[in-house]
Amino acid sequence: MVEFRIDRRTGVATYVQIVQQTKHALRLGLLEPGDKLPTAREVVEATAINPNTVLKAYRELEREGLVEARRGLGTFVTRSLGGGQATADTPLRAELTEWVARAREAGLERDDMAALFTSVLDDLDDLNDMGDDA
Repeated sequence: MVEFRIDRRTGVATYVQIVQQTKHALRLGLLEPGDKLPTAREVVEATAINPNTVLKAYRELEREGLVEARRGLGTFVTRSLGGGQATADTPLRAELTEWVARAREAGLERDDMAALFTSVLDDLDDLNDMGDDA
């Protein structure tokens, strides 16, 4: 089961954090179709947020077709995300973990690493776009 972590310092709405964390868990294979999400009460107890915030996040996930609320039973995952290669135990994750450790040793902070990673992804997207034009 997924455990939500709310960071009130980010400026990102709490319900959006729940949606994002659920999507990450789906992409990594930590949540799969049929899995039950924690109840609103469980999330409230673990995070001290308003129950309506949890319900708003779950409604957004349902609107996107990722979960389904079953009256009296809970909220269940209906589909996964990602290509299946981004699971939590993939060799790529191990390599990325090593890279993050080296980046930290080099003095980079989380935001620095995220910016660098995004920059590389953008560069690769630009190269792919140029190849499509040819």
